[in-house]
Amino acid sequence: MPARLKIYFDGGCRPTPGTMELAVVVRGQEFVLREQGYGTSTDAEWLALIEACKISRCFENQPFIILGDCAPVIDQANGKAKARGSSQAHFEAFQRVVRGNRPRIRYVKRSQNLAGIALQKLHPR
Repeated sequence: MPARLKIYFDGGCRPTPGTMELAVVVRGQEFVLREQGYGTSTDAEWLALIEACKISRCFENQPFIILGDCAPVIDQANGKAKARGSSQAHFEAFQRVVRGNRPRIRYVKRSQNLAGIALQKLHPR
């Protein structure tokens, strides 16, 4: 069985709430979207997950897993927690994108999230 392709996602804003940005990394290629509107870091995480799901369509013939570091968003996307407030609208958008084929989405530590590392490079300390 071929190795599972890893698709990393992360979203954030500085400050929160503030202007959102997101990143998706797959096969070493970084997709960074800046100035994605005004929202919270949770909103940005949802937008990043949705973008990762859109990008994953290019790899439907290969097994893949989507990895992120925002446990609440991952739990909601996996149906383990109820999406409330603004997350409900994001969850509904997520469901429209995946069209009933919910992908495997798992948590990774921030230090292992290649998309988070890509965003961090935009803001050196």
